[in-house]
Amino acid sequence: MKIVEVRSIPLGGVTQDTGWPGGTDPNEQMNTLIEVVSDAGLIGIGSCFSTGALVEAGLQILRPHLIGETGLEPERVSEKLRQSTFWFGRGGAVEHAISGVDIALWDLLGKALNQPVSRLLGGNYRDRIKPYASILFDDPPILREKLLAQTARGFKAIKMGWRPFGRVSRKLDELLVKTARETVGDDVELMVDAGGSEQFWPHNARWAIETAKMLGDYGVTWFEEALRPDDLEGFRELKLQSPVLIATGEVLTRRQSFQPFITQRAVDLIQPDVTKCGGLSEMRKLGWLAYDHGIELVPHGWNTAIGVAADLALTAALPVARWVEYQTGVPYIEDLIEPKFQLDAQGMLCVPTGPGLGIQLNPDAVARFSGRRR
Repeated sequence: MKIVEVRSIPLGGVTQDTGWPGGTDPNEQMNTLIEVVSDAGLIGIGSCFSTGALVEAGLQILRPHLIGETGLEPERVSEKLRQSTFWFGRGGAVEHAISGVDIALWDLLGKALNQPVSRLLGGNYRDRIKPYASILFDDPPILREKLLAQTARGFKAIKMGWRPFGRVSRKLDELLVKTARETVGDDVELMVDAGGSEQFWPHNARWAIETAKMLGDYGVTWFEEALRPDDLEGFRELKLQSPVLIATGEVLTRRQSFQPFITQRAVDLIQPDVTKCGGLSEMRKLGWLAYDHGIELVPHGWNTAIGVAADLALTAALPVARWVEYQTGVPYIEDLIEPKFQLDAQGMLCVPTGPGLGIQLNPDAVARFSGRRR
């Protein structure tokens, strides 16, 4: 089975607020789908965390290495793409494009073999996993409404992130966390994402340590992105003194960028994004390396339904995994596929068992978000 075509489908029109200063234009293209077409007529679906223009530019570089390749060896083909494009930047936009291609190759392989990707990644240690609703912080009354909406849907874990946390005062930070705990009670897990990858993040390890102690008082499960993404020494210091788990990694690409954080045990949780870190092939390597160093992988999932499906497949195939991120109320996640994701009575998501990623794109939604009919 040979690859004969690779297509990109930029998504726009309903792009969600990211929490970055100035908000987000709904027409901004932050996610792009990938279709890898085989000569057998099967199509693998992937997703990239990048604009359509950057993904298409990346595909112009990658297509000569892809067309004519087998569709049955995703890990080797993806590594070939990576090794063949080092001089265009080790990571970044090209790696984001490779990520989408890699996911699509795994989906294609699963469809060709009539097997779920989770099994092809090594086998299923679990058939369901806990999703955490991922929302942005807001003023206490609005935050309370957001939290109640998530618990009403059945979520048993919620992560709150970015503005205004860490941007106004310690007093407000504690009020937000106190409001959250009082709203959801003790039976719902709470996580906090400071958003240290925001431009010109001002805080250092001292601020992060004091904040982590406050979070511990409210039973927060983990503290995410408390420091700038590359502050390895700061994360090591923070982890040693924090009463809560320390997490980071959503902006890193390629396994080599993650290796120091894992081998030096600078964090408790690494959070690669499958749509930007190199795809399922790269993420599986990271998951096993982390496991061997007593660190857990929790996928970053601020992307699309394709990313969620890939995260479910990977977390099923890792020996230790407890959560996947689920950005709620986002059309690129909740409307893009059929059937839609559904929580069970225990607030868990089932790992898809159909061929490939086990999902199908909703053609009407794809047309609406991309402006093109499939």
